[in-house]
Amino acid sequence: MKTERYEIRDDRFRRSIKLDEPIEQLWTGGRWTEGPVYSPAFRCLLWSDIPNDRRLRWDELSGAVGDIRSGLGCYTNGSTLDREGRVVACEHGTRSVTRTEHDGSVTTLASHYEGKRFNSPNDVVVRSDGSIWFTDPAYGIETDYEGFQAEPELDGEHVYRLDPASGDCIRVADNFACPNGLAFSLDEKTLYIADSGATRYASGEHHIRAFAVASDGSLSGGQVFAECECGVFDGFRLDNQGRIWTSAGDGVHCYHQDGTLLGKVFVPEKVSNLCFGGPKLNRLFITASRSVYSVLLATTGQATY
Repeated sequence: MKTERYEIRDDRFRRSIKLDEPIEQLWTGGRWTEGPVYSPAFRCLLWSDIPNDRRLRWDELSGAVGDIRSGLGCYTNGSTLDREGRVVACEHGTRSVTRTEHDGSVTTLASHYEGKRFNSPNDVVVRSDGSIWFTDPAYGIETDYEGFQAEPELDGEHVYRLDPASGDCIRVADNFACPNGLAFSLDEKTLYIADSGATRYASGEHHIRAFAVASDGSLSGGQVFAECECGVFDGFRLDNQGRIWTSAGDGVHCYHQDGTLLGKVFVPEKVSNLCFGGPKLNRLFITASRSVYSVLLATTGQATY
């Protein structure tokens, strides 16, 4: 079944959506919106307009949008909350992973690996043990559009795990073209990582891979979980049933844990990333090209804070 707003591939998707629920445009006027993160304490959504080097805030109660951190050369991309409700973000401009403290100050958590600068950290997730996992493709140093053009110092584009207490940073995966979005399964025994290599390389990677997470934090496996039907996968998150809701060229695609594409939420612009929010975590916030959208779902997101 296909409508203007939704496509149902599997009846299991029907229980996650409301067919008459509109896709709302909350804001427009960006160049490439990214990194949505919802703050339950302040009932607001934060996101980035990367080429314009600005961070914006949408207030859930008033609908007001304001500029909160811009023109500093950060070119912020993916963001998440840690277990204390602080924003952990990937910055193309500083080529680092940072944390915004409760007093508004910003702490640099990681900027180098074995003495060499990262490429341009892209997306990030925090595990329940406090460890921070992030991807490091070279999008932000390719040109001056989303950062500052520079030669890479590392030998490739990899995935890392950071212990914020000790500062130890370990490479956990190194066989990607362009590692991008990532998220843990509900039991944290699987780490899903997108590879968007098709945007830059003839090898054409446009899939999400699934890795088994060992007790010591090492990864194994890495088989392809799903391949994107339209464009590439970028950022994604899980709902409380373990289903993956992921960005794609024509909107948001929803996958069951068994890899079945259950359905799609169509969005008028190319989707870059998404997150769950609202008091019940049943509102899907979507960054897409120039705009930010939202849709109220009949399911709730994975609680990660």
